[in-house]
Amino acid sequence: MADSPEIRDRVKALNTRSRALVEGTDRSAARAMLKAIGLTDDDLAKPLIGIANTWTEVGPCNFHLRRLAAKMKEGIRAAGGTPLEFNTVSISDGITMGTEGMKASLISREMIADSIELVARANYFDGVIALAACDKTMPGAIMALIRLNIPSLLLYGGSIAPGNYKGKDLTVQDVFEAVGAYAAGKIDYEEYKAVEDLACPGPGACGGQFTANTMSLVSEIMGICPMGMAGVPAMDAEKDSISYRAGEMILQIIEQDIRPKQIITRKSLENAIAAATGTGGSTNVVLHTLAFAREAGIPFTIDDIENISKHTPLIADLKPTGKYVATDLHKAGGLPLIAQRLIEGNYLHGDCLTVTGKTIAQEAAMAKETPGQQVIRPLSNPISANGGLHILKGNLAPDGCVIKLKGDEPRIHRGPARIFNREEDAMSAVQSQQIKKGDVVVIRYEGPVGGPGMREMLGVTAAITGQGLGRDVLLITDGRFSGATRGMSIGHIAPEAMIGGPIGLLEEGDTIIVDIDARSINVEWSDAEFEKRRAAWKAPAPHYTSGVLYKFARTAAQANDGAATNIVG
Repeated sequence: MADSPEIRDRVKALNTRSRALVEGTDRSAARAMLKAIGLTDDDLAKPLIGIANTWTEVGPCNFHLRRLAAKMKEGIRAAGGTPLEFNTVSISDGITMGTEGMKASLISREMIADSIELVARANYFDGVIALAACDKTMPGAIMALIRLNIPSLLLYGGSIAPGNYKGKDLTVQDVFEAVGAYAAGKIDYEEYKAVEDLACPGPGACGGQFTANTMSLVSEIMGICPMGMAGVPAMDAEKDSISYRAGEMILQIIEQDIRPKQIITRKSLENAIAAATGTGGSTNVVLHTLAFAREAGIPFTIDDIENISKHTPLIADLKPTGKYVATDLHKAGGLPLIAQRLIEGNYLHGDCLTVTGKTIAQEAAMAKETPGQQVIRPLSNPISANGGLHILKGNLAPDGCVIKLKGDEPRIHRGPARIFNREEDAMSAVQSQQIKKGDVVVIRYEGPVGGPGMREMLGVTAAITGQGLGRDVLLITDGRFSGATRGMSIGHIAPEAMIGGPIGLLEEGDTIIVDIDARSINVEWSDAEFEKRRAAWKAPAPHYTSGVLYKFARTAAQANDGAATNIVG
């Protein structure tokens, strides 16, 4: 089919970029080298499509992506293109959590963006498909597509199936909480080990509304991933056919000349935040959408995010704050149904263009709700009138910080600061049950510069929740807690400790007050005391003085600017 006269005529004008690489007598050496991998003159006369694959054996999220890439190549060839697959890096948050290795996670987002951009620019691809599946591969890939601004799409590898223990669905969150519960004597070793063994039954990204599935939602709602494709689970047979269709679709996108900067606009970023906050998504979406805005040169701030969340209802009952997992969401009607609900309530801009050439409203109109589903609430009966993500400001976070809420949390927390200058020390205190009801656990020097890399500290928050203190202990950090908890945790504090932010001036026992309704976070100190401490403060020595972590620390923006390293002129 790919060699029919009709397809040859249609694709003839779709390879204008790649001609610079492979056309003409002066490009003979390039053709010779590409023929060494099995390509022919006919292959090189077709549009060259780059597949940026984030496959890795290190973790389940991306483990199955070679299978999907193979199907994608079949679709590209059938539509008249020539696929060229290349790889990039991937770091598993779940595996590295609680170790120095976790510092590499956010930094990998920048490397993913850089590497995809470099390979695509070097090889003059006519179009790019990014195949991503875990927390940082998706935002990193989207950042690269924005920079390149050539016809592109992103495909999410899909969610893992839930584990099960005694009739209860499990996610990796339950493993982290089991660590705390076992340390506190609330469960025995047999149950602890069973949760570990059963929580992750196969390939796919973590199954709650954690960062991977939140960014999956964002990719569809922004329009860079075709509507209905992201939510199909990783090991579902339908994922193969979707991958094939994505391969076919890239030729249509080139033909229509639809580019990422037409899709990722101020309005589509607002849509992304509305959908994320309306589903109780990860706080990491704040970092990543701010980074998208920075890449695209779009004015967009954390204050915009707060305004959207304040006016968007929480309608999806998803783990970790809720009951259901990602596969339940797919069965209920999936991301298209969420989009349809939010458009009905005028919470989304329905006129935003998507990669299919249709608007988000046109795509959402085709959503099908499963009768009797309980995952996605009607607008008349939301879980909370406000969204799940909120921005707090005050003398402890002048430039803001992020908290994830369900709506049933204590509205005010006032307590003494328990100071830890690294995650490991805080975790040790939690495990030895030194943290008590009312405490405010402060983990600092974990920011973009201080970490470096803003470690996500799900282990600490989950361990506290597992000990039954999730509603009674407040956690704050200039790193990340992601909001993947059922407790009270505040992350992304800006400015961070390492650059002299107020969090670095705190002392053991200082009284911290968080007022949810006022969206405030403050420490009870006088202006004179603040100035005294600031005058005495000195930055500690950096943890790294060479290598990639050092380079990130020297170039990264603060959390309220997405912690991105790209300087946009």
